[in-house]
Amino acid sequence: MPDIPLLNHPDLWVDKLVWPQSEGHKYHRGHSIILGAEHFTGATRLAAEACSRIGSGLVTVLSDTRADLYRETLPADIMVGAGPFDTLRRPGVVLAGPGGCGPAQRAQLRTLPPHIPQILDAEAIASRPVAPARTGPIVITPHEGEFTRVFPDLAGPPMARAVAAAEQTGWIIVLKGPETCLASPDGHRVINRHASPWLAKAGTGDVLAGLVTGLVAQGMAPFDAACAAVWIHGEAGCRVGPGLLPQDLFDTIRPILRDLHTLALARLEEKS
Repeated sequence: MPDIPLLNHPDLWVDKLVWPQSEGHKYHRGHSIILGAEHFTGATRLAAEACSRIGSGLVTVLSDTRADLYRETLPADIMVGAGPFDTLRRPGVVLAGPGGCGPAQRAQLRTLPPHIPQILDAEAIASRPVAPARTGPIVITPHEGEFTRVFPDLAGPPMARAVAAAEQTGWIIVLKGPETCLASPDGHRVINRHASPWLAKAGTGDVLAGLVTGLVAQGMAPFDAACAAVWIHGEAGCRVGPGLLPQDLFDTIRPILRDLHTLALARLEEKS
């Protein structure tokens, strides 16, 4: 691996984005499960809508206690479920943490099949139940404060700490900040400087977690999905600009995806 982290840019991952095929159906685009928060439900709703907008074929918010609220407030394409994971059809990836991760969510995580990828944000990063038999990848998306609480003994610049955390845990680390640092346990390091200060707003991190989840659901490798989601999130923030609210990002994602699809097709034509 190079000593200097790579700069995040579509050239790194645009060829790895997964696009719908003419013979495909919704399950080919992945089923994302989001553990619904009990109190800060808006965060769950932002993550779920971002996950759907980025292309996950199905999105289910799982909540035993707030199912009625989620049914009333989520977009019509997002399903709401309750009960254990084995009641769900073809779960492909699970997101926990947006809005909180209380005892109910931790209990749900304990029943998660070990091969299913987990995306962990906020409180779920620290409270994730230990699962020694786990085989699926884990991606965490902390900001600086959350990272420090989970890794208090790591010191140094953000990228060095992200790399150390990835080596220590085997997780993919997305350390959010003005320069977001991405590190994988196999040594890949990417730094993202493509962002907007207007993204410093409650709820934008939940959108990012949903973007990562939706890309993983579609079959993108988790580290590539994290890099792509961070760049798309930053580009959306740049396009919205002043007055940004997290929900403003959703409509901006559509033209960004269109531009990336055009770029991917051009790259494919160059290779042929």
